Amino acid sequence: MSSSTVISTFPAGFLWGAATAAYQIEGAVREDGRTPSIWDTFSHTPGKVLGGDTGDVAVDHYHRWRDDVRLMADLGLSAYRFSVSWSRVQPTGRGPAVQRGLDFYRALVDELLAHGIRPMVTLYHWDLPQELEDAFPSGSAAGGGWPERDTAHRFAEYAGIVAGALGDRVDMWTTLNEPWCSAFLGYGSGVHAPGRTDPAAALRAAHHLNLAHGLGAQALRGVLPGRARIGVSLNPSAVRPLTPSAADQDARRRIDALANRVFTGPMLHGAYDDDLLADTARVTDWAFVRDGDLRAVHQPLDFLGINYYSPAVVSAVEADGSAGNGRPRPDGHGASDHSPWPGADEHVLFHRAPGELTAMDWPVDPTGLKDLLLEYTAQAPGVPLYVTENGAAYDDRPGPGGQVHDPERIRYLHGHLAAVHEAIAAGADVRGYYLWSLLDNFEWAYGYSKRFGAVHVDYATQARTPKSSAHWYAKVAASGELPREHGMG
Repeated sequence: MSSSTVISTFPAGFLWGAATAAYQIEGAVREDGRTPSIWDTFSHTPGKVLGGDTGDVAVDHYHRWRDDVRLMADLGLSAYRFSVSWSRVQPTGRGPAVQRGLDFYRALVDELLAHGIRPMVTLYHWDLPQELEDAFPSGSAAGGGWPERDTAHRFAEYAGIVAGALGDRVDMWTTLNEPWCSAFLGYGSGVHAPGRTDPAAALRAAHHLNLAHGLGAQALRGVLPGRARIGVSLNPSAVRPLTPSAADQDARRRIDALANRVFTGPMLHGAYDDDLLADTARVTDWAFVRDGDLRAVHQPLDFLGINYYSPAVVSAVEADGSAGNGRPRPDGHGASDHSPWPGADEHVLFHRAPGELTAMDWPVDPTGLKDLLLEYTAQAPGVPLYVTENGAAYDDRPGPGGQVHDPERIRYLHGHLAAVHEAIAAGADVRGYYLWSLLDNFEWAYGYSKRFGAVHVDYATQARTPKSSAHWYAKVAASGELPREHGMG
């Protein structure tokens, strides 16, 4: 590209990647010793997933992984973030590993490295072994899973197993992906697996996910070589008040506490903020936080992953109790009669941010990504940042010639990559960008109705077709330069 057509040049060594998650792409749910996860159970429960879709086959990555890695190489990706299926590796969530499961990931990593693609392993992307959800170590009648403290210890054991198998090949590790969704959508609103609707359990789950991160990081460091880098991928919300009023500012504070600081407080600063504890006091007394927990959670981070899709706009509930637009989740993870915001649901309304919408009805606003990158540069000075997820769903369909043109996604990616570069220019140490997602796939409670992939998948034949956005992204990755205009050029 000539200098007149380039808006920005990214730093040398910047990683250009894509990301996926095990349950969304692998399929093969009953092969080689794998047992059900909570998402297997949830997706097979009538009424939980749109159209009754499941991840039983997904996009068959378990059998097509060599072709998928070749596809990544053809697109010039320098990095790939994938998650490990816990129940494929450790079917009961405890005890010895299944070597056939580990062998799949060993072979995948070897293939990535052979093509010059740097792997990043995410240990947990929402697919808890069902046996851990069914286990009640403390005698709770409500159920096990993340509200149970023992699950954090089981996660640390699992982390050590995977590190022992892949640590000689993989140098970038993420403990958890979006623990907010695991805790508050899984145990609060119930729109994600395991589908429970208990606000106190959601807060217990949040703490035990924090503890799992800390214990898992310790387990990784006990096994991995010194060159390994350990982080976590959060989905912090860029929360904005509807108006400058004190009441709306307080609404923003409440959601910031529950969306962001419930995790960044312990992970980055070693404490839960007093306002979070006060806001949720009517839900729980936080007695599940034991001596030493916060020290365990507050582990040094080698990097911090930021996942971003759209901002949240909030206001205070009016005196007459009038409602906003009825969305239970600022980025729209499904409707529920139950709130994912314990301690805030009676005080806060969500409003749709202005601007263009994706097929998820999520507003397109790249400024939120820039704001978050600068905010966490300030909160975690010296900790490198990666955008570990960013992307959009659109109604992509093949044309008469079989090609898939998605100019909306190109425009989306262009805007958000420009925001990343602006953050770098303003002092953020951002070292990589992972597009969500490599492939169209099982989109959780939306089943196969939403397509986030840069590569189109025909679910009937499993044929892969790179969309226009994939070719555009490949050009940017190859040059490290973002064109001034978002067209293919």
